[in-house]
Amino acid sequence: MQPERVSPALAPLLERLRGHLIVSVQADEGSPLRDPSHIVALSRAALLGGAAALRLRSGEDIGAVRQQTGVPIIGLTKHDHPGTQVYITATPPEVAEVAAAGADIVAFDATERPRPYTVRALTEAVHAAGKLAMADISTLEEAQAAYSAGVDIVSTTMSGYTPYSPQQPGPDFALMGALKAVGLPFIAEGKLNTPELAAHALKAGALCVVVGSAITRPDQVTRWFADAIRKSQRE
Repeated sequence: MQPERVSPALAPLLERLRGHLIVSVQADEGSPLRDPSHIVALSRAALLGGAAALRLRSGEDIGAVRQQTGVPIIGLTKHDHPGTQVYITATPPEVAEVAAAGADIVAFDATERPRPYTVRALTEAVHAAGKLAMADISTLEEAQAAYSAGVDIVSTTMSGYTPYSPQQPGPDFALMGALKAVGLPFIAEGKLNTPELAAHALKAGALCVVVGSAITRPDQVTRWFADAIRKSQRE
């Protein structure tokens, strides 16, 4: 299966990202870094370190960072919705929020789980706003369905977050291999928490790589070290 190609006017944006690092700069509710000013500072630090683009949540964060830089931004929202586990940009109004704030690419959950709006409806909303549609998927079948619905690019973001995808500590390189094997372009994201893993994802066929927690979530990284030390003391 060959994916539907992006429009000539939008294709250069994806080509611009080829072979580069995208840094996801997000902070969960309750984090001391949740304030947009901290997101701006983290984003500037990521760009100083060599990031070619950013992945941000919420119109507020996107708007604040957009005022500071012209690099490509992948935007999304995270909201709970009754009756579904889909919470990444799940509705057309959320698409509109992200697009209006200045994102170039709108990311949304494109898994097979029950959802308030179809993947096609969200894709059409993204394209109506003049943006690229990025489908966060967890399986090859979801990627194929997303491309059939008209998305511009898929990302392996959701592998391990759906009950039918591999539950493993590391990146889903098997999914990356399957996508490459059938000729579907993809962005690698998820558990790429070392430079070596990120580089390997490119060798596995990824257009580019998104890294988040290992770079911009010091609370999470601290927990990795603290847990490892506690484990060593029990052994």
